[in-house]
Amino acid sequence: MTILAIPSTINLTIASIYKRRSTMNPYSRRQFLQHSLTSGLALAAVSSTVTHSTFAYPRPDKDAVSLAIWSLVRSFRAGVWKLTDMARICREDFGIDGIEYVTSFFEVPVESYLRQLNRNAETHGVKNVLIMVDDEGDMVAKDKKVRMQAAVNHRKWIDIAAYLGCHAIRCNARGGGNTPEDDPEALDRAAEAFGALLDYAKEFQINVVIENHGGLSSAPHWLPQLMKKVDSPHFGILPDYGNYRPTDEADVYRCVELAMPFAKGVSVKAGWNPDGTHPQYDLEKLLKISKNADYFGFWGIESGMRRREQSASAEEVKNDDWQAVRWTKAVIDKVLFGKPE
Repeated sequence: MTILAIPSTINLTIASIYKRRSTMNPYSRRQFLQHSLTSGLALAAVSSTVTHSTFAYPRPDKDAVSLAIWSLVRSFRAGVWKLTDMARICREDFGIDGIEYVTSFFEVPVESYLRQLNRNAETHGVKNVLIMVDDEGDMVAKDKKVRMQAAVNHRKWIDIAAYLGCHAIRCNARGGGNTPEDDPEALDRAAEAFGALLDYAKEFQINVVIENHGGLSSAPHWLPQLMKKVDSPHFGILPDYGNYRPTDEADVYRCVELAMPFAKGVSVKAGWNPDGTHPQYDLEKLLKISKNADYFGFWGIESGMRRREQSASAEEVKNDDWQAVRWTKAVIDKVLFGKPE
């Protein structure tokens, strides 16, 4: 029998788990999460502190804009802002209604910290929409023990998403860079691992969505096939306009069309030149394709400016990050809400 390091839901709050840190030598967030997982505590214990009133799917009854905080990664790394600033930034700087978190931005996700994120969101009238989860293992690994452990590793982020009132976590399914033709059994392996994760997620009414984020997931037909195979109402795609690997039979526009019937969010990726041009694809056309697929809900901005030189100041980096978000939002506002640019 394979024994997995399962983070059990036990009668502890997340704050009590972290309380011991004050008597320890400082160590990295990654080291702590790894220690928590192998000791069977992890962050799943936060589920003992939440009630089903927390599990509110924050999908609006009309279209709204959210911000994938990866859009501001350069200014985050430059020390311009912290995660606890994000609700204020969304509302005051951009007039944006939702936050899409990324796991690597959480400083130390103790319960008091998560509670502060909730308070900030409420104060500024924004929704916590989803958490983009990275570096928790290969959900398509050929070794069953590895992929099933990856499914277990993701559970702590289900717990945190529930605590924050998010509707979903975003996962990856790259499959080691293989193509569907190279690895035809990958679909079955992914279905097994994601099925196990969904068994956990559905208890919290949390959706599990996969972004086309390289490898197998960026092939035009692979994620739609996986959705049909698993066939769960809590399973979906987060189509990212910039991450497809087009083929002769499916350009980026066709790739988005294939994904939209399964979409539980949209990642409106935009890579801008400093002069305000967007050369990679027709952003307005992609938004119209998504809208014509009868999608409504959050439209997540994931924007960026073409790289400045590495010597750019923190203020210059911030200006670039902020401008890219504003340009992307202006296109969304024009296409979806009829606002002039």
